[in-house]
Amino acid sequence: TLGDFTMRFFPEQAPKTVTNFINLAKEGKYNNTTFHRVVRDFIVQGGHCGNDENAPNGTSSYGTEFEDEFCDKLFNVRGAVSMANSAQDTNGSQFFINQTSAEAYKNNGGWAKLESNWKNIKTQLLNYKDSNLLSAFIQKNGNNCYDTDIVPEEVQSLYEANGGNPYLDGAYNAVDRGHTVFAQVIDGMDVVDKIAVVKVDDDDKPVENVVIKSIDITTYSPQATQTTLQNTGTTSAE
Repeated sequence: TLGDFTMRFFPEQAPKTVTNFINLAKEGKYNNTTFHRVVRDFIVQGGHCGNDENAPNGTSSYGTEFEDEFCDKLFNVRGAVSMANSAQDTNGSQFFINQTSAEAYKNNGGWAKLESNWKNIKTQLLNYKDSNLLSAFIQKNGNNCYDTDIVPEEVQSLYEANGGNPYLDGAYNAVDRGHTVFAQVIDGMDVVDKIAVVKVDDDDKPVENVVIKSIDITTYSPQATQTTLQNTGTTSAE
């Protein structure tokens, strides 16, 4: 309802996730769903399909939750599209778009903050390693277990230049937690930014619904894009 945007899929890196999205889109399941969670300088989240109480992240095209597909070639940079989840391998239909700008990333503490968080959490993780409380610790602190010690410098630079939310990258998480990146917004990021600044209530839900009217699946064409790719892939959705 606020405009059109285009995103390019990465089927080679996240085949099951891309297939899930395309199937739901072609079946019209995303039509008239909303962006129900909007956090400025973080993410815009939507795409909840179905009313199954046992599927808190929406009902997938497979009819059940499916596994994460983490990849050390795809990152939660600004414009990256990732699957929402509530624990390991709990993907359904909901997705989010990383909206954090390079400026917001820097203002949030940047790489130095991530390194500090890992330094603190690493000690705690070692203490819980052989404890029967490890699962509970991971459930509560999983996203904080982003291991900055193993992240290549070029990935650090990618976030510094473009913004995003690196601690959501499962490939560099010490306890295998994170969010599967399966697409990248390549045109219309200004529309995503419009969504990000709408008025929301105390639960981060837009006061006036922001609705996905329809999704068209098309063949990728470089000539049709106007923005610079941070990630790389092969197919496109609009």
